[in-house]
Amino acid sequence: MSKTKKNEFRPDDFVVYPAHGVGRIVSIEEQEVAGLRLEMFVISFDKDKMTLRVPTARASEIGMRGLSTPDLIARALETLKGKARVKRAMWSRRAQEYDQKINSGDLMSIAEVVRDLHRNDEQREQSYSERQLYEAALDRLTREVAAVSGVDEGAAQKRVEEVLLSRAA
Repeated sequence: MSKTKKNEFRPDDFVVYPAHGVGRIVSIEEQEVAGLRLEMFVISFDKDKMTLRVPTARASEIGMRGLSTPDLIARALETLKGKARVKRAMWSRRAQEYDQKINSGDLMSIAEVVRDLHRNDEQREQSYSERQLYEAALDRLTREVAAVSGVDEGAAQKRVEEVLLSRAA
């Protein structure tokens, strides 16, 4: 194991874990699992009240990454202004694709899901599953915008909503 990989993330760093979104590394600790000594990142997801332990050796393989750059955040917000692209596939197939995009941890993919599932007041009502996917994607996007911009989630959500509303105008 190369030293550079182990030290890619440090305690107090914000990271993005694909299946859970933005979390903060609380510590790096050694733990014995099945007779093996493993070095683990201890990641806290405050909003979900969850702590996750990820082996340091597998972090990049799993898809864990640092926060996006402000430039990528700007590109993701620009994506929200685009026209929704909804495929003509059955909802179950589209829902599966949206779920994969959300759990990929890729900010641009998450922004595409938010853009495609966003409804303004004059459009038809969302189904329950559609709204669940939309809210999950919006939450992931908002948390990363907040962490990168250094603002609280409320301010980040307001910023994202302003971009979505400017599209409708």
